[in-house]
Amino acid sequence: MHVPNKLPKVGTTIFTVMSQLALEHQAVNLGQGFPDFPVPQRLVDALARAMAEGKNQYAPMTGIPALRQAIAAKTARCYGRTVDPDAEITVTSGASEAIFNAILALVSPGEEVVVLDPCYDCYEPAIDLAGAIPVHVPLDPVDFSVDWQRVREAITPRTRMLMVNTPHNPSGAMFTADDMAALAGLLRGTDIILLSDEVYEHIIFDGRRHESVLRYPELAERSVVVSSFGKTYHCTGWKIGYAIAPPKLSAEFRKVHQYNTFCSFAPAQWAFAAMIAQEPAHYDELGAFYQAKRDRFRDQLLGTRLKPLPVPGGYFQLVDYSAVSDLPDAEFCRWLTIEKGVAAIPLSPFYETPPAGQRLARLCFAKVESTLDAAIERLARI
Repeated sequence: MHVPNKLPKVGTTIFTVMSQLALEHQAVNLGQGFPDFPVPQRLVDALARAMAEGKNQYAPMTGIPALRQAIAAKTARCYGRTVDPDAEITVTSGASEAIFNAILALVSPGEEVVVLDPCYDCYEPAIDLAGAIPVHVPLDPVDFSVDWQRVREAITPRTRMLMVNTPHNPSGAMFTADDMAALAGLLRGTDIILLSDEVYEHIIFDGRRHESVLRYPELAERSVVVSSFGKTYHCTGWKIGYAIAPPKLSAEFRKVHQYNTFCSFAPAQWAFAAMIAQEPAHYDELGAFYQAKRDRFRDQLLGTRLKPLPVPGGYFQLVDYSAVSDLPDAEFCRWLTIEKGVAAIPLSPFYETPPAGQRLARLCFAKVESTLDAAIERLARI
């Protein structure tokens, strides 16, 4: 029997591969991006309460009203934008579902989607399944900034969507106000849709401001903005995210969502609704919480042969390992896991064409101090 292969370039994701390798070799897992510390107790209590109160059946397709209203209030508070919780907010089963929905709903076969490399590995498969064409534009290989002229040159009459990510995974680079102005100028007068992946929106450092698309009316009116509760509330396994988009874009987005997952885990939606309303200090203080981890981990890395790169946002630390090895990154990360007992993620899977000679690996510092200390003890011996 012939089995069609719609994703011929796709195998097991690098995150699964490295986590399995870490498990097999009892390595400290700084690869896959998940916290190993507890979910806020208020959120756990709210989840248990919702289940005990019988809120265990299907949620509305767009998300429970209380959560959509809480998201709208938070959006106004954080970014000064008023959004309609009924027409512009859709709760999804994680940010990955929202990204998939947006691409499948809004991009047609033969159209082009511009992505900025390195980019998260779920982007291109969704583009491929839509029958569209990914167009890769590399970021600066040193500081991961955007060359907007190169983006402009990549746009053609077939371009339907541009995908951006700030704070950026894997580098932590962040857009500035100048970037947002350049982005607005680039898209002005076109019908290009902007898909903005902002899952690390509250994990920002050194007094910087997250330049959300939602701050800029000209951009927000053509955008799907994606966020994640898993990143903000340390519960990646709950898989709840959301998308904010103008009514016309949301209407198309929901056509895919309703036949993809239809709705997401209802008790968690009730819990997040309560948490957002009752404890805004959690997301207000998240940057400071992670900055302390970043700074401590960076100071420890300075005592190893790995060179830490700047991290403006997010919870990943890139390290230059060129003083340790000249192995390509995938081989180095495999060696590091098996021989030295620390799992990391190579950057090459985030690229269509990795920069020649790049020797970088990604470490996750969303861990308790004992986990990071154990990793540093092993890294100090290489």
